[in-house]
Amino acid sequence: MQRTTDGWGSGLLGVIIFSGSLPATRIAVGGFTPLFLTSARAVIAALLGAALLGVLRQKRPASSDLGSLAIVALGVVIGFPLLTALALQHITSAHSIVLIGLLPLATAIFGVLRGGERPRPAFWLFSTIGSLSVAGFALSQSGSASLTGDLLMVAAILLCGLGYAEGATLSRRLGGWQVISWALVLALPVMAIVALATLPGAWSGIGLPVWAGLAYVSVFSMLVGFVFWYRGLALSPVSDNCSCSSHSSGWRSPACCWASPSPGR
Repeated sequence: MQRTTDGWGSGLLGVIIFSGSLPATRIAVGGFTPLFLTSARAVIAALLGAALLGVLRQKRPASSDLGSLAIVALGVVIGFPLLTALALQHITSAHSIVLIGLLPLATAIFGVLRGGERPRPAFWLFSTIGSLSVAGFALSQSGSASLTGDLLMVAAILLCGLGYAEGATLSRRLGGWQVISWALVLALPVMAIVALATLPGAWSGIGLPVWAGLAYVSVFSMLVGFVFWYRGLALSPVSDNCSCSSHSSGWRSPACCWASPSPGR
């Protein structure tokens, strides 16, 4: 019982940190291209993660874990950040936060496929009802909706769910912060090349809010949040941490507070 409670607590802290990701990304794409933003945040977080691994003298993951780390990198280091940055060029951060309500179901599905999880029938029932409600509400928001933006968000959610579930399985062997740190290090060579290739042509016109957005998604969304989130997934079942009450609503409520001060939100 204590283990599950600790898992919920860690997961909740991760949720609160993640809740600022989409509003911060929306601000950052006002000054950076999606490709540069995605690669820059990964490079910054990878350098921090590599420093942690070195200072704390962590063992390298086994060769059998490299495939799973690559999946984590594809899902949460590259896929979700890039696709959400692209989506937020077409939709508002408030609209994207609504769509995040689909993430618990996506994570649970991949938890079954990749981690052998067996959520209770009640979870599937309420997750399906919640996801259908989210989809219906999103479709009704014609003023802030965009088919391109919505499809990009759905693709981002699927990749994020895959990365969450794969990372949860790995965390039980490697540890939570170690998983995201090694995934970032694995993606670093490619992300560094992309960052250099997509450097902004001029830096003078980039305002402080844009830099703050980049700093937030690099340090908190890309590293610190995962320290708590993967620990939570490792300590308790994926479906428990991804239930609508603990994850979906937890994401949206503080995220809406983050989004509301932004212009036009």
